[in-house]
Amino acid sequence: MPDKKITNISLSCPCCGASLTIDPRLQKVIFHEAAKHRPQNAPDLDRVNTLLREQAARREALFQQSAADEKSKPELLEKKFAEALKKSKDQPVEKPTRDIDLD
Repeated sequence: MPDKKITNISLSCPCCGASLTIDPRLQKVIFHEAAKHRPQNAPDLDRVNTLLREQAARREALFQQSAADEKSKPELLEKKFAEALKKSKDQPVEKPTRDIDLD
């Protein structure tokens, strides 16, 4: 039985747009040609410093908001407790139903 001639597979990378040639028998990339243009969704390396500053400022703002929420947390819990206590005073006290009482 003669061996079938296996041809190389050529395709383009979905991430970077590079051309790849793959040998199916070896299951390895045998040739790589970089894309001629940079993909549009990749971050511009000239703006990296600006992007990092913006992200740091956003993280700091989120941290400050979280710290402010934690400072007001005891007051919030106290108000919630007072409201629940006020509502529970209007309700009559009922004896809870036990499993043994259901028989």
